[in-house]
Amino acid sequence: MTVVSPLPFLSLRGIHKRFGPTHALKGVDLDLVPGEALALIGENGAGKSTLVKTLTGVHAADEGQILVEGRVCSFLRARDAQAAGIAAVHQETVMFDELSAAENIFIGRQPMRRMGPFEVIDWARMNREAQVVLDRVGAGFAATTLVRHLSLGQRHLIEIARALSQDARVVILDEPTAALSQQEIREFYELVRGLKAHGVAVLFITHKFDEIFAVCDRYVVLRDGASVGSGAIADADEPTLVRLMAGRAIDQVYPPITTQPGEVVMTVKGLSHPTEFADVGFELRRGEILGFYGLIGAGRSEAMLALMGLKPEASGHVTVEGKSLDIRQPADAITAGLAYVPEERQRQGGVLNFSVRHNISLAGLAGRGRCKTPLSRGHWLSPAREESFAAGLIERLRIRTADQHTPLSGLSGGNQQKVVIAKWLGLDPRIVILDEPTKGIDVGAKQAVYQLIAEMVAQGLAVILVSSELPEVMHLAHRVIVMKRGRQVAEFAKGEADAEALVAAASGLARPPGAVVPLPLHPLNTELAA
Repeated sequence: MTVVSPLPFLSLRGIHKRFGPTHALKGVDLDLVPGEALALIGENGAGKSTLVKTLTGVHAADEGQILVEGRVCSFLRARDAQAAGIAAVHQETVMFDELSAAENIFIGRQPMRRMGPFEVIDWARMNREAQVVLDRVGAGFAATTLVRHLSLGQRHLIEIARALSQDARVVILDEPTAALSQQEIREFYELVRGLKAHGVAVLFITHKFDEIFAVCDRYVVLRDGASVGSGAIADADEPTLVRLMAGRAIDQVYPPITTQPGEVVMTVKGLSHPTEFADVGFELRRGEILGFYGLIGAGRSEAMLALMGLKPEASGHVTVEGKSLDIRQPADAITAGLAYVPEERQRQGGVLNFSVRHNISLAGLAGRGRCKTPLSRGHWLSPAREESFAAGLIERLRIRTADQHTPLSGLSGGNQQKVVIAKWLGLDPRIVILDEPTKGIDVGAKQAVYQLIAEMVAQGLAVILVSSELPEVMHLAHRVIVMKRGRQVAEFAKGEADAEALVAAASGLARPPGAVVPLPLHPLNTELAA
């Protein structure tokens, strides 16, 4: 018996898009089929974002055809794509916190009713219809709930409910799980399967291979703006997809860490915050990578922010190379030789509309003499010194940019991350804190970041690696500290524990061998134990 595959709802044929001399899309083909999830795979800069913007009417294609149910369509604006049944859910949710879930779902298109000579919002209908789509995605909360009371995972459900309320036939999911907890990711998988069961065509964009194999049916790989491979997920494996993405086999993603930790360069004792973490303490050695692992909400990032003077309510004792520090503001930490690469590189790490040069030199302006070569002459910034300073770091970190004047927003995610790291390395730091350094970047860019970490410790820097990615901390870190609900609950040397033991410690499911006895909470932190 012959099995007839369903016809595509939406097809792209030979799509080209140029931005001046940059040929961003080069004849891309793909089909989105009802009831299937298509994985769009590619390194940063491969053309995925441009393709999504073309599908959603942000950019108009220069050449090629977009077909909806076999008919040629033109998406000249976002409203055209919405009218065709296409909706996108992005990694960064845009919500109005003081409005309800229903108001966010129907923002700009609220159902109206007549009241005499006037039209007013039909609140009862809006809440009722919003509740229907929220129940369909398994939200578990009322449509009248204010968004400010909801978690990030629940906000994603509102975005998807908004798409379904528009009778979306195609839902584009762009890095939807980047900031979700493990439990929220499992629930999200079920949601995607539910969308497929209702006949929705899903375009799934992610850098995580486990997600691709968990929920997707087919794949298309982009490289340098062109389609270089496609097929069924059932017939693919990770090495094949990596080879298509990168144009080369990546046999060893994690570089060997051959350095042995030296003398203690930093000691932290009793680092506490009234509501976020308590009694964090550790020693960090020269040439060491100290991993911090935990689930979302464990307090890892908050503790690192306190070390950088960004949590003024925090208390504790910190010494660097035997000298006691009183860190009241970031400049104090920078002067002591600390550098911090934050998790949210676009919101906290860089200034998107600043040039690459200005982003690299930014920390040097507050570094109180940390730069080996001062960037200023007297009270004035020297353009020549700034140019030379940026050029050296661009070359050292192999940052791919047209020139120093390119806005940070014009770089791929991996190169944006390199710029943020370069900003700190230019200050010749002793200690580098990397908070989720590979979040949202592809496997090739990850490899470059891992190699950079290996080079840092080989040069004698001490690195704190905060990561939710188990393979990262297990392969790179000399030691791993596990945090749960604001407290340190376990510490493992490299090779002492497997992934199961680390997850067990982080989740509290069991007390693995080697787990340390939790320290008592700060008196004001008792709510963290709840």
